Amino acid sequence: MKKAFILLLTLLLVLPGIFAINIDVKRTSTGQVMIADLNNPVTFDLEITNSGDTDDFEFYNLLAFDMQPTELTRIEKDQTKTIELTITSLKDFTYRGFYTFSYFIRDSNDNEVQEQLIFKITDLKNSFLIGSGEIDPNSNTIEIFIQNKENFNFSQISAKFSSVFFDVEKEFELSPKEKKVFGIQLNKEDFNKILAGFYTIEAEINVQGKKAIIEGVVKFNEEELIETTKENSGFFINTKTITKKNNGNVAVQPEIIFKKNIISRLFTTFNPEPELVERQGTKIYYTWNLNLLPGETLEIKIKTNWFFPFLGIILIIAIVLFAKKYSTSDLVLRKKVSFVKAKGGEFALKVSLFVKARKYVERVNIIDRLPPLVKIYEKFGGEQPTRISKENKRIEWNFGKLESGEVRMISYIIYSKIGVLGKFALPSALSIYEREGKIKETRSNQAFFVAEQRKGEVEEE
Repeated sequence: MKKAFILLLTLLLVLPGIFAINIDVKRTSTGQVMIADLNNPVTFDLEITNSGDTDDFEFYNLLAFDMQPTELTRIEKDQTKTIELTITSLKDFTYRGFYTFSYFIRDSNDNEVQEQLIFKITDLKNSFLIGSGEIDPNSNTIEIFIQNKENFNFSQISAKFSSVFFDVEKEFELSPKEKKVFGIQLNKEDFNKILAGFYTIEAEINVQGKKAIIEGVVKFNEEELIETTKENSGFFINTKTITKKNNGNVAVQPEIIFKKNIISRLFTTFNPEPELVERQGTKIYYTWNLNLLPGETLEIKIKTNWFFPFLGIILIIAIVLFAKKYSTSDLVLRKKVSFVKAKGGEFALKVSLFVKARKYVERVNIIDRLPPLVKIYEKFGGEQPTRISKENKRIEWNFGKLESGEVRMISYIIYSKIGVLGKFALPSALSIYEREGKIKETRSNQAFFVAEQRKGEVEEE
């Protein structure tokens, strides 16, 4: 039993040496890469030395990978032969990364040896690295680059590079591990509203009809730049315009302060309204603090309307002059007119004159004139006229004297057979009098009457 065990052990140790192929395999190429999208084969250079008898050798694998050579390869005794072993992946092979590939070399007696090769399987999109230099807001150029990360020769590449700053297309080749740099012209107007920071740069790669999208990063450097313009127009209506434009690439918050006095502020309007209003003594300070993004503009209009205070000053002066004149007048004459309903249907008006002596006056002569197309009704209420001139359309009243504060009322009626429509004006009356030996005169106001057309029918009684 012991002898049988020793015999079996001896056979197990000796038989592999008897049936193994007596060859030596050396790999002379490394770093092979298989791009899965392109389904490209990987090729290894093998140096095979046959230490046994001359024989024909076959190369095969158990995973159905397509391998070359497929025909038998004869290697003479003690010969070293270089073999190009080409491996093509299966279409549905999903493995990515470094892959250990097992294959076999078999002689004509069906003796064989197992060998291994290591290569990398990757996708087209993972084969490149793209990026760029930093973008200076004051520069018109930028450099972008694309680098081949793999030990693979891309003989023809079509690429479209795009970002918020540029769009450009390039055609080129990339040797294994090669890096290409391209200079690109920029148009500053295209990114004057872009904030500083990091942005994506994208490349659409086209190789042998296969496309891949690759992304990188571009940095837009910060710059603060505020452009300020001021305009001033108009005199009576003065408009000040302050404009702040953000020509940089970072958000800014410019502060605008405008000062007015306590008088001018009453006639000033703002667009937009200030965020803060502060008073310091007789000065009023208005403050705007708004956030401006790149490319945005803040326009503030400050309008001061001096037209209304100017009219107010003129009105005050006129009132003062009128009051002064009125207060220094010795005699005040006021005229009033009102409509009178006549029995005959004529157009008739009652004219009233109020004479008031502010001081003692003598030899007072009141003269009033009639407007055209009217006649006077010769019945008077109150003071009777001294003279009536129908030809000259003139009526006069005389008073020997009027004491201070004395008031006389004069009235008369005028009429016309012709109806009057619209605004009817009566001339002002004239007063001539004597005060302390001096002849003076004063005039009344001008009276008006507005006659409107009746819209309905008038029924007679």
